[in-house]
Amino acid sequence: MAKSKTIKVDYLARVEGEGALYIRYDDGGVQDVKLKIFEPPRFFEAFMRGRDYLEAPDITARICGICPVAYQMSAVHAMENALALQPPPELRALRRLIYCGEWIESHVLHIYMLHAPDFLGYPSAVAMAKDHPKIVQDGLQIKKAGNALVRLLGGREVHPINVRVGGFYRVPAPPELEALREQLAEARTLAEETVRWTASLPFPKFERAAADQYEFVALSHPREYPMNEGRIVSTRGLDIDPGEFEQHFREEHVSYSHALHSVLAARGAYMVGPMARYNLNSDRLSARVLQLADDIGFPPFCANPFQSIVVRSLEVLHAFDEALRIIDGYRQPESPYTSCEVRASTGCAATEAPRGLLYHRYGIDDAGKITAARIVPPTSQNQKTIESDLRLMLPQFMHLPEDELRNRCEQAIRNYDPCISCSTHFLRMHLEQGAGELCR
Repeated sequence: MAKSKTIKVDYLARVEGEGALYIRYDDGGVQDVKLKIFEPPRFFEAFMRGRDYLEAPDITARICGICPVAYQMSAVHAMENALALQPPPELRALRRLIYCGEWIESHVLHIYMLHAPDFLGYPSAVAMAKDHPKIVQDGLQIKKAGNALVRLLGGREVHPINVRVGGFYRVPAPPELEALREQLAEARTLAEETVRWTASLPFPKFERAAADQYEFVALSHPREYPMNEGRIVSTRGLDIDPGEFEQHFREEHVSYSHALHSVLAARGAYMVGPMARYNLNSDRLSARVLQLADDIGFPPFCANPFQSIVVRSLEVLHAFDEALRIIDGYRQPESPYTSCEVRASTGCAATEAPRGLLYHRYGIDDAGKITAARIVPPTSQNQKTIESDLRLMLPQFMHLPEDELRNRCEQAIRNYDPCISCSTHFLRMHLEQGAGELCR
């Protein structure tokens, strides 16, 4: 008779928010995998109802302290979609610039502080810093450059307050942006070193069989690497407008998690995030990033989730190139924002948060009050794929000592940089008592 073993991680470390992991396996294979999100839901969608549509960017920024710009921009784009509002190119460029800042600070935090310790054998970035002080110092310097962009354009580094429907409350004068150029250029050099460093890390070998290949889903734009605009596409032929999202994607309740699992209605689990963006859009990266990827031998398509740290570093480098390009061509807008008449309507939008595709839908009435809100964050879209990864990779690593096996499972989760706190809604929770497990 097969002997059953259980891996339990009561609190996942080095992720944003609170979650747990439960795996049961025996000689016959993996019998059960549960990524449990037990952090209480915060009901953002519910308490936005009745608020003015102009409040949406400031409220949604509080969903995540690491990537507030993504939530703000998704809310802004959805409201503008509802009101048929299209800001001028100068404001569009500034939005892309603040997005660059967020990608830099969020990716670098994950690369250096949350993910690198897994590859170098340390329990934390603090422990890693004792032996590798320059690595951590470089990461902090790069992150400061991203913070500076968000602070200038957003009014402050955390939960920016300068973003609004139609544009910004205030736009920078050209000298203010030019003053950041030297800092960005210096940090860009360190970002290039980061690419070479992450590419040298020891990666576990993991490739899915043909029948289990990922379906990567991301935005795609005809002229640029996608950040806050584009169509939703996939490696299996999906190509839709963000307004069609709910026709193709479905959220499911699972009894052991406060967060919903998102699936493609026709096919099931899929992956969003840096690897999805890269695999669907790598040819739109800057010429310097493409040259560096070629220099280090990194392919234009990556299917090993443990190498997502390299993809993140390439995106950081691209964000610096894009930020410097925007600053060099900046023309100050005549007005910081474009206004419009309010009317009853519904609008949808999708942007690329650092962690992946982020979908927003809002309904507003004639007075501009929010009547409905729906937000689908990246982590809920990746949860099913994370569990699938664990199910598929565990047989390959079962020979490892139990502690090492547990660490490898946690590392597999951190490949996705999950933001557990971004859960914005859930369905009723099922409690199973007696012989069953009590779901928290």
